[in-house]
Amino acid sequence: MIITISGHAGSGKSTVANLLAKKLRYKRYSVGDLRREMAQKRRMTLEQYNKLGEKDKKTDTEADKWAKRLGETQNNFVIDGRVAWHFIPHSFKVFLDVNQKVAAQRSYKDHLAGKRTTEKALHSLKEALQEIKARQASDVKRYKKYYDITYDSKKHFDFYYDTSNSAPAKAVAQILKAMKKKP
Repeated sequence: MIITISGHAGSGKSTVANLLAKKLRYKRYSVGDLRREMAQKRRMTLEQYNKLGEKDKKTDTEADKWAKRLGETQNNFVIDGRVAWHFIPHSFKVFLDVNQKVAAQRSYKDHLAGKRTTEKALHSLKEALQEIKARQASDVKRYKKYYDITYDSKKHFDFYYDTSNSAPAKAVAQILKAMKKKP
C-alpha cells in the first residue's frame, strides 16, 4: 500500500509521515525534502524556488515526475507532498489541514530550533504567518496553472484531518483507523 500525505505548510506532514512510516515499517519519501535540496543546489531559499516555480514549471515537474515514478515502481511506502496524491492516484490519500496561526507557530518554533535552514530566516511569529500565507498562495497558483487542480479540495482525499489541536501520534492513529475502513 502507498500512502500519500498532503496538507498545508505547518500541518505536520513530515512528522506524521515519519511516524506513520515507522509504525507500518514502510519507507518514507518527501517531495518537500527533494524540493529543498533542489533549491539549495541553486543557492535559493524554498520561498525563492517557489517564486521561480510560478514562471518555470520545471521546478515542480521534476519533483512530481520523481513521485510518479516511485508510485509506478515501488510499493509499501509513505510519501508526503502537496500533490503526490495526484501523481500516485492508486494511493491512500490523506490531507492534513491546520489553522494558519497554528502553522505559523510551528514553523517559527522549527526555525528557532534550527530546522529547515533552506527556508527564509524568520524574525517573528508575524513573519512566520506572512511566510505561510505567501507559500500557500504560491502553491495554489502553481498547481492551478500547471495541473488545473485545487490541491486542498476534500474531494481528492480518502481522509481529511485537522491537526491544529492534535498531536502527531493522534493523527497517525486516525489515519490507520481510516485505512482499515477503506475497502
